[in-house]
Amino acid sequence: MLTSRYAEVRAYTEQLAAPLSPEDQTVQSMPDVSPTKWHRAHVSWFFETFVLADHEARFAPFQDQYWFLFNSYYEAVGPRYARPLRGVISRPGAHDVGRYRANIDDRMQDLIGGLDDGTLTKLAPTIELGFHHEQQHQELLLMDIKHVLSLNPLEPAYAPRRDSGGSAGVLAWKEYEGGLVEIGHESMADGTFCFDNELPRHQQWLQPYRLADRLVTNGEWLAFMADGGYRRPELWLSDGWARINEEHWRAPFYWIERDGVWFEHTLTGTWPVDPELPVCHISHYEADAYASWAGKRLPTEAEWEHAARLEESDGPANLADQQTWHPRSAGVSSGALRQLFGDCWEWTSSAYLPYPGFRHADGAIGEYNGKFMSNQMVLRGGCALTPPGHARASYRNFFPAGARWPLTGLRLADDAVTGRGPR
Repeated sequence: MLTSRYAEVRAYTEQLAAPLSPEDQTVQSMPDVSPTKWHRAHVSWFFETFVLADHEARFAPFQDQYWFLFNSYYEAVGPRYARPLRGVISRPGAHDVGRYRANIDDRMQDLIGGLDDGTLTKLAPTIELGFHHEQQHQELLLMDIKHVLSLNPLEPAYAPRRDSGGSAGVLAWKEYEGGLVEIGHESMADGTFCFDNELPRHQQWLQPYRLADRLVTNGEWLAFMADGGYRRPELWLSDGWARINEEHWRAPFYWIERDGVWFEHTLTGTWPVDPELPVCHISHYEADAYASWAGKRLPTEAEWEHAARLEESDGPANLADQQTWHPRSAGVSSGALRQLFGDCWEWTSSAYLPYPGFRHADGAIGEYNGKFMSNQMVLRGGCALTPPGHARASYRNFFPAGARWPLTGLRLADDAVTGRGPR
């Protein structure tokens, strides 16, 4: 089972990188973006460092300097190459990284196949963490190359366009009674995976609330812009107002105005903004300002998770969308929350902080999430680029409030009108 799962995850990374030339894979377009070949190498470094190094007989690293080049932020492992300079490393090239991946794959498959059951049972959680770590980088690989290609005046596309069409439908609201609820993943003891920041499961009190049944659309965002949304300081958090003035924001990140018409850069090219699609690539500051303009607010992460657990179905989740590589329209309401998983990561009003009773894992693995619990905001739900099997109700994604390059959107929240709704 582990060997087939390993092969599946690793193959998907290579599938995503396949449309890109070696030159594409080398570019770093800003400090937050990593080159494609770096993503491919780093996830291999993870398996080499945290699995092979401790369990392979007569272990030797594939290449001594790779430990330095492809370490991301694990201080306990040793020094690392500066993140903003990853794009100046022309060697190893994309082909050499492929050789590195193949070597690690062969050794990992041999290791998994040769361990006794007891050792494999102890090692399985680390290997499983490696799978989900690689899935995170699969999503980042696509977000990053989207930014890289956006700077090319030739407007190259990552993939051919396939128009999804469809309507967003009328926005409706769904009410929840709240009360004393449980938040967080049940446990890792039941065999289901979670990251450490989803633990421990704990109780929170929620006042009655309601959530919009779909994401905010481009058309609704255009109304916000037309009403001076980016020019009205009363709508903005202080940090956000300073940011939009410093960087001259006047529309979502990948929007471009040409002769009075707004266009949007996507992985399939640059196209006129579709008013029925969810607005995306907006910062937390922008999401919060829009909610203020609409007379509403952003949901807390506890409200979002509580509602997600109560919803039996959101219809087909738009995850790993290899047809449009983009959020889709919500479609007609079915009475459930639409677009709950997929389309856009949804900003919440919750700061990324440890849950009560959170404990760092021992060793370098403990640096995975806990060290970032400052100056970040929580997002929920996954997006159109999130790999299959990588979204769940308790998943806590996080980015700085000013981040716009991730595939982020928003769902409105409000206090409940009647307090009568699903528990």
